[in-house]
Amino acid sequence: MKTYNLNNQNIVSELISIITVNYNQAKVTCELLASLRNITYKNVEIIVVDNASKENASVIKEQFPEVNLICSDVNLGFAGGNNLGLKSAKGKYILFINNDVEVCADFLEPLYQKLIHLDYTAAVSPKIKYFTPGNTIQYAGSYAVNPFTLRNSHVGTGEIDCGQYNKAKLTSYAHGACMLVKRSVIDLIGSMDEQFFLYYEEQDWCERMNRNGYHIFYVPQSVVYHKESISTGKNSPLKTYYLSRNRILFARRNFRGLQFFISMLYLTFVSVPKNVLSLYQEKEKLAAYFAGIFWNFTNKKSYN
Repeated sequence: MKTYNLNNQNIVSELISIITVNYNQAKVTCELLASLRNITYKNVEIIVVDNASKENASVIKEQFPEVNLICSDVNLGFAGGNNLGLKSAKGKYILFINNDVEVCADFLEPLYQKLIHLDYTAAVSPKIKYFTPGNTIQYAGSYAVNPFTLRNSHVGTGEIDCGQYNKAKLTSYAHGACMLVKRSVIDLIGSMDEQFFLYYEEQDWCERMNRNGYHIFYVPQSVVYHKESISTGKNSPLKTYYLSRNRILFARRNFRGLQFFISMLYLTFVSVPKNVLSLYQEKEKLAAYFAGIFWNFTNKKSYN
């Protein structure tokens, strides 16, 4: 156990396990690892899960021998890859971070400080800015998923950071790109659901935290930079498929009664026609959109 100094106080620093998932992006993952080498919170272990990349991931271990590189034989998706890393993690606190993120040297202390001093808090996320341009906010907290549209949004997205979101606050969801979670909470409520594969897994997980009486905090004193959508491609058919599929799966797992019925009405009579009109010239994406919807008819168990 180590200590670090914050505001002239010596704070005990518990071991934090940092987990990231790599899929055909060894160069990007190495850029994250290079930024993690410079962090001022030193009591960490770093676990990289390679999700059956087609490219050789051994370069990660060659350049960063201190990293625990776990190679999966199959692509387990975001949730499954993180869960595989979790099995090897020894830390009392777990930092889940996307491989397309780069961090500030002092980003970890404010997250840790907030998490250890707040009872009933399960997870915290930093202020997340787009890597390019570097002072544009992506995440400054999150709104809950709308029970009718099945979409949610982040506070401050697209705004220039002028300090308008510099106060820590409760938020509906942590951000999957970077979130510090108590291991004790994971042991109690379970890990991310691997059904989701990509997208909505952290919202579903945070809903589980909320239902169990835990809080989630946004911590702006911590800042990271996100390159977003490098692995799946911006607006790719793959992204279209999983967003379409998992919006409905999220509703099946978290909504009941009239709330669920209205969300399905909105999907049928508003969302589907709107997406058909917007995607009709992009046949591959349109096919992916409908495939995502129909997955929910052939996979009826939601395991909630």
